[in-house]
Amino acid sequence: MFGPQVPSVTPAQVESSAYLLDVREPEEWQAGHAPDAHHMPMMEVPARLGEIPNDTEVVVVCRSGGRSGQVVSYLMGNGWDNVRNLDGGMQAWAGEGREVVSENGQPAHIL
Repeated sequence: MFGPQVPSVTPAQVESSAYLLDVREPEEWQAGHAPDAHHMPMMEVPARLGEIPNDTEVVVVCRSGGRSGQVVSYLMGNGWDNVRNLDGGMQAWAGEGREVVSENGQPAHIL
């Protein structure tokens, strides 16, 4: 889908020290996300660049990897060299048995 310029990692390769940047919409985030993720809807990324670290690995995640891949390309174009796309997104994360939590008190699931 993306050229080789978008580096990616699988859920199993995500280090516990990585900064997980979840770029999905608020309702997707509330339904289920990785426990230590940071929420920043895709359309807010340009205005909130200062919140994204450039000194630690940043793994960008969406539902399936499409939107996060666009964000990784955007960040790389703006000088970030520490960003990776989560291959398969939250669907793959949950599918590999990685922890998912919700914000709304309901059982966590991926929209």
